[in-house]
Amino acid sequence: MYEVRNIAFSYSNRKVLRDVSFVVSPGEVVAIAGENGAGKTTLLRILATLEFPEAGTVVYDGQDAFEKPLRYRRQLGYLGETPALYEDMSVREYLEYRAELKGETPKRIRRRLEEASQMCQISGELKLHIRNLSLGMKKRVALADALLLRPRILLLDDFLAGLDCAMRETARAIIANVASFSSVIATGHEIADLAAVATRFLVLSGGTIAAELPAAGSDAQALAQRVEAALKGSRG
Repeated sequence: MYEVRNIAFSYSNRKVLRDVSFVVSPGEVVAIAGENGAGKTTLLRILATLEFPEAGTVVYDGQDAFEKPLRYRRQLGYLGETPALYEDMSVREYLEYRAELKGETPKRIRRRLEEASQMCQISGELKLHIRNLSLGMKKRVALADALLLRPRILLLDDFLAGLDCAMRETARAIIANVASFSSVIATGHEIADLAAVATRFLVLSGGTIAAELPAAGSDAQALAQRVEAALKGSRG
């Protein structure tokens, strides 16, 4: 069980997050929607232990993530809004380097790389230099990086942004596949696309969770409409 408890965070005198709490069960895909500046990216950076909250905590398997962040990060995959890739490396070189940085043993790096590249459908691009890839393919490489250690929690910040319809469909299929072994928390503005894979939507507004919308019993279009209505209501 993954628990976010009473997270609060401020930039200077501006309160960005206040008392944000929710629970994610294994196999869930929880999508977080909100206006620009609602705090979605800040929240994911906190969940990734790249920022530390002024109050609240994250608990995974009974352990406080901020007390033992290195242990927690071994269970975590994180893909930020603008992932930094080493453009002069080939895809294979980059993923091997990243797996080594994450502490994977040399004997297991090849297997991890093969698993992640197959899952993200980049096996045919391993010899290509990253600078020659399209935006969508670069995002797949970044996602493969996040999946190298087969994480039990995957955080995706605006992963679908900038992708064309075909790429978004592929990305949705990848996310659905990842949910077979990982709890997924994803942010973004592509409500209809996220609704196709989400088990639940959280609407972030005013620094807190303004609405929670389960997907059970709803098709993607109906869920997307409910989320849009909740977003409109949160604007006041």
